[in-house]
Amino acid sequence: MKGYSSDQIRNVVLLGHGGSGKTTIVESSLAKTGAVSRMGRVEDGNTISDYEKTEIDKGYSIAATVVPVEYGKNKINFIDAPGFFDFAGEVAGAVRAAEAAVVVVDASAGVQVGTEKAWDICRKFSLPRLFLINKTDKENVDVAQVMADLKAKFGASVASLDDRDELMEAVAGTDEELLDKYLEEGELPEADFVRGLAAGIAAGDVVLVYKACATKQEGITEFLDAIVKYVPAPTERAPYPARDASGSEITVAPDPAGPLAAFIFKTISDPQSGKISFIKVVSGKVTKGVEVYNVNAEKPEKLGAISFMRGKTQSEAPEVATGDIFAAAKLQFAHTGDTLTDKSKTVKFPPVEFPEPTLITAIVPRAKGEEEKIGNGLTKLRDEDPSFEVEHNAETGQILLKGQGEIQIGVITTKLKERFKVEVDLVEPKVPYRETIRGTADVQGKHKKQTGGAGQYGDVHIRFSPSAEEFEFSEELFGGSVPKQYVPAVEKGLKESVQKGPLSGSKVVNIKAVLYDGSYHDVDSSEMAFKVAAALAFRKGMEEARPILLEPVQHVEILVPDEYMGDVMGDMNKRRGKILGMEPQAGGGQKLVAEAPLAELFKYAINLRSMTQARGSFTMRFERYEEVPANIAQKIIANYKSGQESD
Repeated sequence: MKGYSSDQIRNVVLLGHGGSGKTTIVESSLAKTGAVSRMGRVEDGNTISDYEKTEIDKGYSIAATVVPVEYGKNKINFIDAPGFFDFAGEVAGAVRAAEAAVVVVDASAGVQVGTEKAWDICRKFSLPRLFLINKTDKENVDVAQVMADLKAKFGASVASLDDRDELMEAVAGTDEELLDKYLEEGELPEADFVRGLAAGIAAGDVVLVYKACATKQEGITEFLDAIVKYVPAPTERAPYPARDASGSEITVAPDPAGPLAAFIFKTISDPQSGKISFIKVVSGKVTKGVEVYNVNAEKPEKLGAISFMRGKTQSEAPEVATGDIFAAAKLQFAHTGDTLTDKSKTVKFPPVEFPEPTLITAIVPRAKGEEEKIGNGLTKLRDEDPSFEVEHNAETGQILLKGQGEIQIGVITTKLKERFKVEVDLVEPKVPYRETIRGTADVQGKHKKQTGGAGQYGDVHIRFSPSAEEFEFSEELFGGSVPKQYVPAVEKGLKESVQKGPLSGSKVVNIKAVLYDGSYHDVDSSEMAFKVAAALAFRKGMEEARPILLEPVQHVEILVPDEYMGDVMGDMNKRRGKILGMEPQAGGGQKLVAEAPLAELFKYAINLRSMTQARGSFTMRFERYEEVPANIAQKIIANYKSGQESD
């Protein structure tokens, strides 16, 4: 593939509801321009864009894919983003590399949740956008009604070129000078109209609607013409926010003559080529073999093999201009979101904003001893998709997998099996309960054992009481009742004991222990004997000091459309949640602020999506520990005791 100058390049992200036909539009564009002799079909698993085995098997896009289409004197870099909400992380990276978006609408389905979410993404990132109504060949399709629905949902600025009068009014409304001329003359001169239309689209004030039947390649030429004509070239976009070497906020203009500045917006792990980084050039140019500086890693990187990617096909890229997208293989330190610059003039672009994972499950290997393989596999998969997280919970001993939804989690486990040859099961996460005491206790712990040789003897008297600190230990010994050299052993015995409380085997917190008396034996006493004596005292003390079970409580913020508020609030009450307040949102809907136990929220992402037809979203963070209600605590304790007995 030949190189293109910045003014010839258009970077467009394809957004929309799953199944609206984004991948087929890319295929149709490639066929229309002669890049392929025959269109691939998603159903047949032979499209340029969906080339991963998992995508082929499942029949839908999982990863954002860069597919350049050479059209006339221009190159359109289509970034085909997944439509399923579980892959919002892929969308986040793709949007960063684009100058505009095309929101694809299924003509037979009309405005869907994915259409609304795509619009919100464009608005959030101030992306110019076009609508493309696809699948116009389906039976009982009413394109005029879809058009009316788009206007009703997204405003009067949505119009097609056929609606000349309506469009002229929308264009006039974007500029005071044009509006005055329109009001005086009743219309705009052609030159003013074209100029105002381009400016209105670039500003997001006007949204053109096109229609197509991608499977039959109908409307594709007009669609490609619109992209070339109305999508801003990379050098026409606003400067990028960044920080300079001192950390001060600056902007970086997309300047072909400027110093090199680029960022990595996507990473894939290819079985043959290894790690491949997809890079958008913001300023300057890139040539093969040049050394760049990774600002995030603070390390130099050698751009050895660089290429233009079309799906999985690579073609050599001897030089890459400002605004273009290329791929670099086997960068040593690079990760998604990293900034690459000249070492002499460094800047740092903001990281890619990935949505917070909210679905939590635990992952276990089917075969013993494969935890390390799971860890290595998940680390590599996170290079590709940073929108999921892995946590090794020390208290519960589980590996927690946190993602956007069931589909994403399923894809991760499938890739673990296919790429890293490790099969896993998903199990319920354990709640990291805690235990503490409400009362006080004064107990003796005595360990006395006579064996064949030397005996074992340790005797301690300890007072236990609640504490504001996690664990507090002191001694008030007198008269040498316990020699000083054994005091650290007593403390160590207690510290080990608090790791596993008597109620549920959970960590004991907010407890104070005072060693105030005891006895010893000149021959039989030892550090080990006093450790055991301390453990015995701890067990007695916990029993007598009114132990209680604590559970983690989360602060939850839920964004909910108004029509679902009643259902969401009712459901939160069933989860033992407390509603703290509601805040109206500028774009419509409410933000519901609540607190709820973590035990009730592991699968809340699934339930909220179901309740709100995928329109609701939420975030949560740990707030504090609270006492578990007695009826629930009894069940937890009983389950723990029965588990001990079965062991």
